[in-house]
Amino acid sequence: MPKKLPEYNASSLADIAFMLLIFFLVTTTMDVDSGLRRKLPPMPPKDAKIDPNNKIKDRNVFEVLVNSKNQLLVEGQLMRVEDLHDAAKEFMLNENNSANLPEKKEDTIPFFGKVMVTKGVISLRNDIGTTYGTYIAVQNELVRAINDIRNDIARSKWNKDYEDLESDQQKAIRKIMPQRISEAEPKKVGGK
Repeated sequence: MPKKLPEYNASSLADIAFMLLIFFLVTTTMDVDSGLRRKLPPMPPKDAKIDPNNKIKDRNVFEVLVNSKNQLLVEGQLMRVEDLHDAAKEFMLNENNSANLPEKKEDTIPFFGKVMVTKGVISLRNDIGTTYGTYIAVQNELVRAINDIRNDIARSKWNKDYEDLESDQQKAIRKIMPQRISEAEPKKVGGK
């Protein structure tokens, strides 16, 4: 009679596998995706008429192009991403009412009375080959420029940051400095 092999007790094997699974789930780090927080404008009514004469003047558009080599062409000039914040801020403020920067219109804003409001729009177009990192960096610089202007207005009026204001105060500042960033569909704008 052949000798019987001893049986292996596998009852705790499932417990060990479960403990290893828990260990790897707890110790593994997950990459956090970066993204953009945007509130999209409401859809226009279905019966809204489009006025072909209602075009934005060239002086009111701050044009930013990003090519497939992640190079920026801002208002026809090469620019580094690091310099985009200051250029966008200067454009949107137009403190000296320059003829090549955006127009302003007078508006009555709660808490502020009659103020000059910019008609400026930032137009962003990316190449299909633009990396996601560059796309996010450009978006961040543009949004940071608007947020800095809003903070400056809030500090000068209430000595508080924009984020610390009441919602009606924030709404008034958004009317003075709206975040108008127009993003065109990506296409080949240069490079390989």
